[in-house]
Amino acid sequence: MKEFTDSEIIECLRNRDSYVVGYLSDRYLPMVRIMVMNLGGTPEDARDIFQEGLMILLERIDDRNFTLTCKFRTLLYCISENLWKSVIRQRHRAAIYLNRKVDNESETDFTDRIDDTTYREIFRRAFDSIESTGKSILRLYWEENSLQEVATKLGLTYGYVKKKKSEFQSQLIRKVKDDPEYRRIMRKEKK
Repeated sequence: MKEFTDSEIIECLRNRDSYVVGYLSDRYLPMVRIMVMNLGGTPEDARDIFQEGLMILLERIDDRNFTLTCKFRTLLYCISENLWKSVIRQRHRAAIYLNRKVDNESETDFTDRIDDTTYREIFRRAFDSIESTGKSILRLYWEENSLQEVATKLGLTYGYVKKKKSEFQSQLIRKVKDDPEYRRIMRKEKK
């Protein structure tokens, strides 16, 4: 396999030469996989982080004023490590939230159960109003599939799924917040 210098890698990425992505994958994905797995992730997590890291690098490299001030390998590793640590923090916060929710469920009274049922109904209405592709992407993602797995299962590209997942989540949140019943509950809770 041909070895590329850091400047050749950057130029190939700027030109969107796809063969360099294969080279980078063969050369640097193993180091990202080791880092992610040492920090509690899976090989699938490592692939997602590696791809997301490359996307961030592409955005940076597209700026013609970009100057590499360290080895390409170091930059890719640092970006990937920061991305993975961000995922760990998000998962940790989600676990804390779920633990609190479970703890609080034992203390709920009748009005809390009614509100919980109402929240589910509001969510269902909002979710039902999203287009079918969005529902499929969100369902698969919520079932703890990686974005790459979602893309594969739906026959879509990773980039499309990543972008659309964010858009559909934002759309869903907006629809929930715009629901008249949700607004009524929020007004009642503020009193």
